[in-house]
Amino acid sequence: MMRALFPTQLYEASLADDKGFDAFNAELQQSCLMLAAEDHAGQAWCKRQGYGGYTSYASLDDLPLRDPAFGELKKKLDRHAAKFADALHFELGPRGKLKMDSLWVNVLKPGAGHSGHIHPHSVISGTVYVAIPAGASGLKLEDPRLPMQMAAPPRRTDAPEDMKPFVTLKPEPGTVLMWESWLRHEVPATGGKAPRISVSFNYAWK
Repeated sequence: MMRALFPTQLYEASLADDKGFDAFNAELQQSCLMLAAEDHAGQAWCKRQGYGGYTSYASLDDLPLRDPAFGELKKKLDRHAAKFADALHFELGPRGKLKMDSLWVNVLKPGAGHSGHIHPHSVISGTVYVAIPAGASGLKLEDPRLPMQMAAPPRRTDAPEDMKPFVTLKPEPGTVLMWESWLRHEVPATGGKAPRISVSFNYAWK
């Protein structure tokens, strides 16, 4: 008998089924590109850090208040985060729910990527995808047990998804992905001829 213990859960949903999605996504994309063009502090940070494109991560912390599109996005994500927290069987106590404590824009130029990392100080992290041009890279997730598997042989190429050391997901516009913040992930160098646009976020237990 085989029993699966300590699984790593990934939440996947889509905003594309929501009423008015096309107009909402177009507005969201316009807002992302406007920030990329006008956020000079963010541009300077990206240049210093060698970030291949633009992110508002280090420059703007009030997007849901700054722009109605991000405010509406937060409402949608709050509902999905609540579903994911329930599926994870979190006992949140009198606090009752997780709260979004950061939301930021990512506009990756062709050829750019984001190396492997985790999101400390938060509980749930995730990304909603706004524009994924042909050839753009997906999201690569790493088995959190990998550092402890020093003497293990490699997995066969036909191993099922839940047995692979890495899994790469191919999102579409409107895809929402959420995972526990300790899960290491990366964006390999992206291809295509247009920017890859997404909005990332963290939820904390406050």
